Amino acid sequence: MDLITAIGLLAGSLTTISFLPQVIKTWKTKSTRDVSLQMFVLFCSGVFLWIVYGLLIGNIPIIATNIVTFSLASMILFFKLKYR
Repeated sequence: MDLITAIGLLAGSLTTISFLPQVIKTWKTKSTRDVSLQMFVLFCSGVFLWIVYGLLIGNIPIIATNIVTFSLASMILFFKLKYR
């Protein structure tokens, strides 16, 4: 693995992991009062397009990290809709 790919994977991993505390807190408290529905709809749409972009250019760091980010952000979006 070259340095550029390693930096991409590290950057993507750190920004992806940043969603984990919010997912855990939302799951435990079942409260999404302070979570913006519009923001998460837009964010999930953007991350989905990053996955498509990564697939089109064949970039593993973009694909892998955004799949995990999409999964975590989608969980928050799901909780927002479920716990209204």
